[in-house]
Amino acid sequence: MSKPSYYVHPTAVIEEDVEIGEGTRIWHFVHVRKGARIGKNCNIGKDVYIDAGVRIGNNVKIQNFVSVYRGVTLEDDVFVGPHATFTNDIYPRSFNIDWEIVPTLVKRGASIGANATIVCGVTIGEYAMVGAGAVVTKDVPPHGLVVGNPARLVGFVCYCGKPLKESEKMREDERAVTYKCEKCGRMVEIPAELHKQITKT
Repeated sequence: MSKPSYYVHPTAVIEEDVEIGEGTRIWHFVHVRKGARIGKNCNIGKDVYIDAGVRIGNNVKIQNFVSVYRGVTLEDDVFVGPHATFTNDIYPRSFNIDWEIVPTLVKRGASIGANATIVCGVTIGEYAMVGAGAVVTKDVPPHGLVVGNPARLVGFVCYCGKPLKESEKMREDERAVTYKCEKCGRMVEIPAELHKQITKT
């Protein structure tokens, strides 16, 4: 019998019909429920709970004590900080038997800070960043930086994760504003309506 191409710690619980990609590492006391799909080269930290049917892409890093509930999809290159929690029911009651799963999508390259709570039904855009302890109740735009409870848009971040700064002042007729990363030099186009949200006085 061939040796698995991934690592699962002996204390982890992996239920039936789970797919785990090559190079993925699953650590102490992780519980992965039936039908979950985990991509290649992921790192799943201590005491993480991955619910039935969850979809996790490649190169995803999930830190210790994170709960990823049914209905959540994490695309490639997503980072989830320790103790972050996803939800999947807008109106939870312990006695409801006809409740509906409300899906959540975290898009490629996005990062979620420690202790953040992601209220179900939102999309977190590509390369967005959710600050530690934030409570996300609405969509986060690509490259958006959100903080607080409820989370609010306060800026934009680069592909590398560093803050973006406005490269040139926006003219009234422009539909997008160019931001530049002072760390890596990359340029990112931000829609004018989002730029205006963080420049209001």
